[in-house]
Amino acid sequence: MRLVDEYLAALETTDAVRILALFTDDATVDSPLYGIVPARDFYPRLFRDTAQSRLTLRSVMLGQTTDGRPTVAFWFDFDWTLSDGTRAPFTVVDVAELDEEERIETLHILYDTAPLRAGFEALSG
Repeated sequence: MRLVDEYLAALETTDAVRILALFTDDATVDSPLYGIVPARDFYPRLFRDTAQSRLTLRSVMLGQTTDGRPTVAFWFDFDWTLSDGTRAPFTVVDVAELDEEERIETLHILYDTAPLRAGFEALSG
């Protein structure tokens, strides 16, 4: 799916302009580490906290919400290196709620933060 390919490519290259083009203007991201924030604020902060990332797609699942809105879920490995050099790899499922133009309105990021929380909190102060 083009949306998922473009999202992962922009995420891996820390390209905020490219990734935000996939979202509606008022989109939000629900992240286990950063909380619920506007997408326009989330990605610049994530990219400041990132020295490097390597992503490996496992699967893409298409569906819809109970009220019929399209969704796409993508499961991938995120080999994340924090800006201070700490490695923080994890496996994640992102669930995107889409508008009629297949732009992301809400992105729910789901993963276990326990293995990487200490390194992230040390970075965040």
